[in-house]
Amino acid sequence: MPTDEVSIIGKPVKDMYGTTIGNVLGTLTHIDGKIQTVGIDCGSEGLKQIPYEQLVLQGDVVIYIPGWRIDAQKILREKRLTLSRLKALMGIISENDGMQSDADVIHDTYKTKLMDLDEAESKVRDELSTRLEELDSQEKVVKVMLFDAKVQFKSEEISDSTFETIQKHCNSLLERSSHERVEINNVQRRIEELS
Repeated sequence: MPTDEVSIIGKPVKDMYGTTIGNVLGTLTHIDGKIQTVGIDCGSEGLKQIPYEQLVLQGDVVIYIPGWRIDAQKILREKRLTLSRLKALMGIISENDGMQSDADVIHDTYKTKLMDLDEAESKVRDELSTRLEELDSQEKVVKVMLFDAKVQFKSEEISDSTFETIQKHCNSLLERSSHERVEINNVQRRIEELS
């Protein structure tokens, strides 16, 4: 059993914003012993299998990194590098026309890579848009719950302390949602700048 696997078993799993998702139940490994996926007990939502590369151990807590974030970072890094190399290649060609035939092969490789990245970028854009729609929907539900709690409080159906607890948790959820929305918008902007 790999030491990574032993160190995460039973640990709580939280998202990047501090919300508890569940606890690590176990892992599935490749034949070479490397962890492939991690099983997370998410209570009533059941067992979720998360790719190991989407998890980071920080102290006694395992942090879940959403797939869209990892995909976006990879695309941004690779596209920036590919564009930089294309620019350098064009500079070399303009300085020395005798290298044109050698440069054509490399140029085609980079152009193909850019087309592949554009395709992957399109998928990430769709993922980000879908996630923003999910956040919109969740925020609406939270706001309705908070408003209903306020009505219940004003009609004396729930106590002051119960309302404060509901308000605190709803505001916390809205704040986390806002942080994720800002991060998604920043990623969308960075992707747009490279296009």
